[in-house]
Amino acid sequence: MPRLVRLYIQQVAIGFGLSAIFTTILIYFNVANLQRLVFGSSDGLLGLFLIFFFNGLVFAGAQFAIRIMRMGHEDEDDDDHHGGSGVRHSDPAPQPLPVRISVKS
Repeated sequence: MPRLVRLYIQQVAIGFGLSAIFTTILIYFNVANLQRLVFGSSDGLLGLFLIFFFNGLVFAGAQFAIRIMRMGHEDEDDDDHHGGSGVRHSDPAPQPLPVRISVKS
């Protein structure tokens, strides 16, 4: 299996694990009276699954994005700075643009 696919599956599993924890906290602390809505309705378990699933998609996407963005920074030392000097090399002044105005009488 390619390394990137394995990384993606790992991050999706972490994202859905976080979603399970988040959904459990929502139900346990009865946020927005969600506990009564879930357990008091015949379709409550479907709603609970949808909350878990869609939060899992969001958390998995965010987890994977964070992991990908941090990949380039893992191998670099903190002391070795490769950024720019902070000096602007050019500061162009605004240039006027010619505008044609046609006046109809």
